[in-house]
Amino acid sequence: MFKSLLSLFKKPDTKPPQAVRKAPTPKPKQKVASTRIGELGEHKINIQLDQLPKECKSLSDLLLPNPKSRTGYAQIDHVVVSPYCLFVIETKNYNGEIKGGRTDQQWSVSNRYKMYNPLKQNYGHIKAIESLIKGVAAVKFVSMVSFTMRCRFSIDPELRKIHSDELVIYDVELSEFISRKLISLKTGTPESPISAVQVQTIYDQLVQANITDAEVRKLHVQRINQKTKKHL
Repeated sequence: MFKSLLSLFKKPDTKPPQAVRKAPTPKPKQKVASTRIGELGEHKINIQLDQLPKECKSLSDLLLPNPKSRTGYAQIDHVVVSPYCLFVIETKNYNGEIKGGRTDQQWSVSNRYKMYNPLKQNYGHIKAIESLIKGVAAVKFVSMVSFTMRCRFSIDPELRKIHSDELVIYDVELSEFISRKLISLKTGTPESPISAVQVQTIYDQLVQANITDAEVRKLHVQRINQKTKKHL
């Protein structure tokens, strides 16, 4: 009984219970931002352009006046001025199966969504350049659309053949296709139709026409985005 009375006055155990350790929550894998992906793609293209023959001159990210465009401008990813032709290059950053034909109005990406035929888009870019350099030389244009290796092609087979003046390629193939195209043109026309002076003149005219004003470029992008939303 005495022990029972003592137990009534015994202080309760104030030692806090041991905290249960929680397993650390795994950190989610960081996704590469789309802007970063774009930068990496541009870096790969620039490496390809650096591998071109010395007689070629390249420009990137041109914004040229184009009254026939809805925005009033043509934004061109890359241009290569060579003694035999001008390569006008449109780059695309898609992931999936690319389906389309040369004359189709729209191409599809993995049958999920549509995009405007990039060859038709690039044709508008070519016409904008053509209007600026008119009178310099009789210039041949070669339209090239470059996709990343994250894509696979289900397109018109002719668009992969070097004799075509409209080519769809992977970004890692850019310098190879340009070099092969130049060899093909040289075989048919040993004397280059565009002189070194004319190559420089065309290059200088495009540099001079290029719009670098940040506000104008921002407005152009906004108009493009508005146009895209209307078609969604």
